[in-house]
Amino acid sequence: MRLWTTLGIGAVSALGVLSCDRSQPVVQPPPDLEQEPVSQMPVLQAAAPAAIAAMTPLTAPEPEAPCPANMVLVEGEYCPKVRHSCKDYMDPKGTYEYFRCTEYRQPAKCLAETVTKRFCIDRDEYTPEGEALPENFRSWTHARDTCDSLGKRVCLESEWNFACEGEEMRPYPYGWKRDATACNADHTDITTAGGTLKDMRAPADAYPRCVSPFGVRNLTGNLEEFTTIDRTTPERPAMKGAYWQPGRNHCRAAQTAHDRYYNGTETGFRCCSDPE
Repeated sequence: MRLWTTLGIGAVSALGVLSCDRSQPVVQPPPDLEQEPVSQMPVLQAAAPAAIAAMTPLTAPEPEAPCPANMVLVEGEYCPKVRHSCKDYMDPKGTYEYFRCTEYRQPAKCLAETVTKRFCIDRDEYTPEGEALPENFRSWTHARDTCDSLGKRVCLESEWNFACEGEEMRPYPYGWKRDATACNADHTDITTAGGTLKDMRAPADAYPRCVSPFGVRNLTGNLEEFTTIDRTTPERPAMKGAYWQPGRNHCRAAQTAHDRYYNGTETGFRCCSDPE
């Protein structure tokens, strides 16, 4: 072997390799052959950041949101038939004595098998771009055409119900006790001297406590919203949420007397869609 021939056994031993003679002590490497600390080695030091970066795991991309911007995901178990029990009504005896409930008993009772629902709903009533107030004088047909143009659809009544009450089956989106200040509702001076309905719409953020368990705003009060009654052919409209009048404003209450073309100062809508 050339290494042994060139250096000789003694030279190899001086470099720290044991001699074949077991009586020889282990020779430590001379100081000038000791390895420099890694921190003082410029080549390794320069390469360290790149090596560390190579070992750093890449950040996983954020998953795509299931709903488009300004829509809310509503997901959970929906009860098709609910029984609410009112502790006390707030209006005097007469035509409207059972319209407004001061407080409902908890919990509500589900009288049917629940249905799993998952859909997207507009957080706010439809408001044209650049406008401050939600659009009114809208009919069910207006709602259908507008929602279609946006790649959405008119909400089913059951979807609107669930977005309003949540799995808890609240009678009001904000809870079990009626609060005249929570939503744009319960106003009494609502007509002009000529007998026409005043326009008392409010911006989407005017009533911050008028929010459902899913974070949907103004599902009661502000505007009466058109929905489609489930399993109707041809599709029939139901108006939900009432408006600024002292009406029921109950999540399950519906106005079904009007046709697909009715519209007024108090009517509007929001859209729904299927999640990604």
